[in-house]
Amino acid sequence: MVGLAAGSFLNVCIHRLPRGESVVFPPSRCPHCGQRLAARDLVPLFSYLWLKGRCRYCGSGISPRYPLVEALTGVLFAVLYMRFGLNLLLFKYLFLTSVLIVLSFIDLEHYLIPDRIIIFALAGGVIINLFTRDLTFLSVLLGLAAPAAFLLLLAVASRGGMGGGDIKLAAVTGLFLGWPLGLLAVFLGCLLGGLVGAVLLLSRIKGRKDAIPFGPFLACGAITTILGGQQILNWYLGNFRI
Repeated sequence: MVGLAAGSFLNVCIHRLPRGESVVFPPSRCPHCGQRLAARDLVPLFSYLWLKGRCRYCGSGISPRYPLVEALTGVLFAVLYMRFGLNLLLFKYLFLTSVLIVLSFIDLEHYLIPDRIIIFALAGGVIINLFTRDLTFLSVLLGLAAPAAFLLLLAVASRGGMGGGDIKLAAVTGLFLGWPLGLLAVFLGCLLGGLVGAVLLLSRIKGRKDAIPFGPFLACGAITTILGGQQILNWYLGNFRI
């Protein structure tokens, strides 16, 4: 339930932040007719289903992105709670997951990763790490630098095929996950992005010069690493150690 409520707020961030609007004022309103929404219109997930995906006041269609984000956030919050229990580490990963969801959907819609969210996430990561103390200073430093450097090299090699926002997002991921999990998260994101990109090219949905938002793939890599990154590393080192 907390995740569903958080997802409702993340939808506000996804809609308003790229437009330079406040996420606090004015209160929630229909993006089509501008009518202020009542509390009964804002029940996460259930209001969308009850209204059959349409505004109560003007009848305009509501984007399916709203229930998708709410449901996704609810599921991920529940999974993270089952994985880590109720502690500071859980709060750390809930914070990171929320940031990743917001940036992923903004990137999908606008092909943009806003600097203001990156700065907020970096500041939050520094403060949270001071409380959790699950990472050493060296681990945080390497986690911050290595993933960003890896994507920077890819950007140089691909002559601009990787955006600056993706590099900054890699740094955010590394700040929260440390070394070597931060680099693993970026590697998994690149692997997934490469596979999906190849499928899109082969199916001719995308051309070679068409942009593909990379933020969602980085987010998938990061969440996979949060849930099972150490197990993946142990499996790899156990099977492929020279």
